[in-house]
Amino acid sequence: EIHTNEKEVTEKEVTLHLLPGEQLLCEASTVLKYVQEDSCQHGVYGRLVCTDFKIAFLGDDESALDNDETQFKNKVVGENDITLHCVDQIYGVFDEKKKTLFGQLKKYPEKLIIHCKDLRVFQFCLRYTKEEEVKRIVSGIIHHTQAPKLLKRLFLFSYATAAQNNTVTDPKNHTIMFDTLKDWCWELERTKGNMKYKAVSVNEGYKVCERLPAYFVVPTPLPEENVQRFQGHGIPIWCWSCHNGSALLKMSALPKEQDDGILQIQKSFLDGVYKTIHRPPYEIVKTEDLSSNFLSLQEIQTAYSKFKQLFLIDNSTEFWDTDIKWFSLLESSSWLDIIRRCLKKAIEITECMEAQNMNVLLLEENASDLCCLISSLVQLMMDPHCRTRIGFQSLIQKEWVMGGHCFLDRCNHLRQNDKEEVPVFLLFLDCVWQLVHQHPPAFEFTETYLTVLSDSLYIPIFSTFFFNSPHQKDTNMHQRQLSLPLTQSKSSPKRGFFREETDHLIKNLLGKRISKLINSSDELQDNFREFYDSWHSKPTDYHGLLLPHIEGPEIKVWAQRYLRWIPEAQILGGSRVATMSKLLEMIEEVQSLQEKIDERHHSQQAPQAEAPCLLRNSARLSSLFPFALLQRHSSKPVLPTSGWKALGDEDDLAKREDEFVDLGDV
Repeated sequence: EIHTNEKEVTEKEVTLHLLPGEQLLCEASTVLKYVQEDSCQHGVYGRLVCTDFKIAFLGDDESALDNDETQFKNKVVGENDITLHCVDQIYGVFDEKKKTLFGQLKKYPEKLIIHCKDLRVFQFCLRYTKEEEVKRIVSGIIHHTQAPKLLKRLFLFSYATAAQNNTVTDPKNHTIMFDTLKDWCWELERTKGNMKYKAVSVNEGYKVCERLPAYFVVPTPLPEENVQRFQGHGIPIWCWSCHNGSALLKMSALPKEQDDGILQIQKSFLDGVYKTIHRPPYEIVKTEDLSSNFLSLQEIQTAYSKFKQLFLIDNSTEFWDTDIKWFSLLESSSWLDIIRRCLKKAIEITECMEAQNMNVLLLEENASDLCCLISSLVQLMMDPHCRTRIGFQSLIQKEWVMGGHCFLDRCNHLRQNDKEEVPVFLLFLDCVWQLVHQHPPAFEFTETYLTVLSDSLYIPIFSTFFFNSPHQKDTNMHQRQLSLPLTQSKSSPKRGFFREETDHLIKNLLGKRISKLINSSDELQDNFREFYDSWHSKPTDYHGLLLPHIEGPEIKVWAQRYLRWIPEAQILGGSRVATMSKLLEMIEEVQSLQEKIDERHHSQQAPQAEAPCLLRNSARLSSLFPFALLQRHSSKPVLPTSGWKALGDEDDLAKREDEFVDLGDV
């Protein structure tokens, strides 16, 4: 849980709240923050500041921004705050021309535009600010958001040091962290996988491999010395077991060798591993080579780069200009198609395990990107426990954090020039949203939970999403010598993308035997279609197997996350929340009328006071609830009080989900 004991820096009546360990770096006064309008002539004057954690705008007249409505508030980041990690691009306007800003500037802009990774757009007019202050604030923002950083210089460490004595743990949070042997044994027992698989501690202290967690699960007959032989590569690692005994496994490729002798040793080694997982009591094994027969990280990166541009809108004119060709731009980005392909692959694997009683072995170069994504989706579809809030957090902890997903590199938190951001985890959350949107009763959490979780990727307070491996986190978060950054793992692919040789390497190493287990594509398609159609023809059991619709129109844009900051995109009085609110209004009205009829019928004395209607203003709810902007001139998202308390899940969200779920590490 985050800490609310904040320091304050005060100037006149404007207050800057600082988190523990946060330091003010530079500031500028008389800055005009524009609202999104065609003319850009309306706004609020105030102070623009930059700390080692965020960029913040402090309006001079805070009382003018207050109203009687209750807004959705985050406990760490204010509505006019941008964490440094959340900055995507910075632009300057020079003589009405917009240019990208980077490095040292010879001339400073009259207007500053900041595009954020959560798709907010901020515009600041610097025309009335002193020249020296403009230079200081613009240079400071550019440097602290774009310059390459050392790991130990992240605000995460300053905050952890300053707040360590104030840490408050939530006794109700039972998220399984998978950092002990006991946690893995519990998961094995829960999924009934303990008869065929065993938890091992051979990597305790990361003495075998820094890429793997200290504890994990392997097939019972597999000798532990095999894990040490190639530093954990080429070992089938257990992910999850189905009720029928089939299991989901993953395996990383062995290091590439040119020496024929070593290649032969590797082939013999993998042949032995194959025999281990193919003999009774194990079922038939189907391999799924994700590094050559599926998506590439380059495809994901390119698609999202195009997709996000649809939502980074500077003003209304730009919005309506884009609106004419919006659907064609959406299609050309291929983002929704990538989501569909991920869901389809997860359904194919689910069919193998559920209908054909097969073990499935996922193959990937480091087993830490697409393996995390697909294995998580399969478990979400097959295991109702993963659809609870605690179960979902435990799933992320197991498959992504302990699974070694390189959050530091994929999010490019260190701003390395030779790396590009590849939003694999965001792709996963988007796939989960499709399931939540199609089957809301099956989940214990809402889409707002997923939206807030996606935002937390860029808040350097929780260590969950800021390291490449459990070893890197444990070494740095508990290391006394804070000045030395941890060297990146040598096994990481160059520039974060896979090499073309991977397909050839895996096929050579696995040999012909495992290749025979891969069914023909026609047979797979027939099995998939029969399984898919059969499931959707029956009533949905929300406590059992859950499959998404993946036909073209069924894969939708996650409106709450991507459109929430665009006033033109919202429908006032629209969405499921508004519909539910209206229904509750009608129910209350019917109940009230029934009470009056009963009172007259029984000739009671003075009528009792009516229960207050909790949902008087359902029309004020929006399709982008609870992040909606009700009016264009409003500078902040407004959340109506009506309907908030009546909707139990959303009330819980206000207290719990805006804390940016941290999987138990602060």
